[in-house]
Amino acid sequence: MDARPTDLSGWRLHRVDLTSYDEQLRGAVVAGALFVDCTLPDGLADDLRDRGALVFGDLPAVPIDTERITLYSPDELYDSPSYPASLDARVHAWSKQRPTREMRLAEALHDHAIDEALAAWVDDRRIAGVMGGHALTRADRGYREATLLGQGLGDRFTVATGGGPGAMEAANLGAWLDSPDDIDPALALLAAAPSFTPDVGAWAAAGFAVLEQWPDGRPSLGIPTWHYGHEPPNVFASAIAKYFRNATREATLLQLCDAGIVFLEGAGGTVQEIFQDACENYYADESSIAPMVLVGRSYWTLDLPAWPLLQRLSRGRPMEGHVHLVDRVDEAVALLIG
Repeated sequence: MDARPTDLSGWRLHRVDLTSYDEQLRGAVVAGALFVDCTLPDGLADDLRDRGALVFGDLPAVPIDTERITLYSPDELYDSPSYPASLDARVHAWSKQRPTREMRLAEALHDHAIDEALAAWVDDRRIAGVMGGHALTRADRGYREATLLGQGLGDRFTVATGGGPGAMEAANLGAWLDSPDDIDPALALLAAAPSFTPDVGAWAAAGFAVLEQWPDGRPSLGIPTWHYGHEPPNVFASAIAKYFRNATREATLLQLCDAGIVFLEGAGGTVQEIFQDACENYYADESSIAPMVLVGRSYWTLDLPAWPLLQRLSRGRPMEGHVHLVDRVDEAVALLIG
C-alpha cells in the first residue's frame, strides 16, 4: 500500500494482513470500502466502520467460492451422481437457511464474482437468447423444435438461455450439436429420463450420456438461479453463470442478448421476460434495439395474449419494426440471422 493517504472507496480487501498500515488507513478515505477477514491493528475496525467502511470477520463455512474467477461447468455443479449430494443441491439447501448478515455477504460476493467471470466469457461474442418454459419434457414435440432453434442460432451466434430444464435445456442442446442430423439420436438417449422429476440425478445422467457421445460441441451459456430450487441446471450449457439473486440473473440475461431473443411458449417467467425485454427496447434508441421474436401465434394471441399488448406498446416507437410474431422456429432463426 502507498505510504500516502489513499482513496479506498470501492475497494474490496479479503484476507489481507494490514497490521503495518494503521497510520495510512486512518488517513485514507474508506467510505464504501469492504474489508473481509482482514488482520487489522487494534481498534481500527471500529474506526473504519465509523468512516463508512464495511468490516466483516471471517465468513462462516459456506459451500461456495466467493472469489471464483470462472463460470461453473456442468461437471462442477453435478459433482455427485446423487443429486441431493451434488454441489448444486448443497448450495441450494444452504441458501434456504434462515439468512444471516454473513450469508448475505457471501451470496453478494459470489454473485459479484459471477458478474466478473461472465463479462470475461461473453467478451467478443454475439449472444442470441432463447426463453421458454421449464415444464417442457424431452418427449414433447416442442422440445425438438426448441433444439432445432438452438441449433440454427448456434450456427451464427452464441446461444444463451435461463440455464434450466425444458425449452432452455433444448436450446442449449441444439447449440451444442453441430449438425441437425445429431438431434434425433441425442433425443433417443434422453428418452431414458424425459423429465427432471422425479429424479434429477437420472435426468442429468441422461444428459451426460449425450455429452459423452458428442463430446466436442459448440459453447453456449446458461444463466440459472438458486432462487428457483425446482429448476436444476441443464448440462448442455458449457458455461453456467448461476446466481443467488433472481432479479440480477434476469436483468443480466436480457441485457447480454445483443443479437435478439426468441420467446417460446412459457408461463409466468417467460411472460415476465417478454415485457422486461420490451421495457428496455421501449426506451432504447433504434441503434441499440435487439429483435424480439415470439413463436406461436395462437399461444401468444389467445392462450397468453402477450402479443397484442406488445404490438400496441411498440406502435410508433423505434422498436416497432423489431418485434415479430411467427409460427415456426426456422422463421425465428431467419429473422435473427437476417
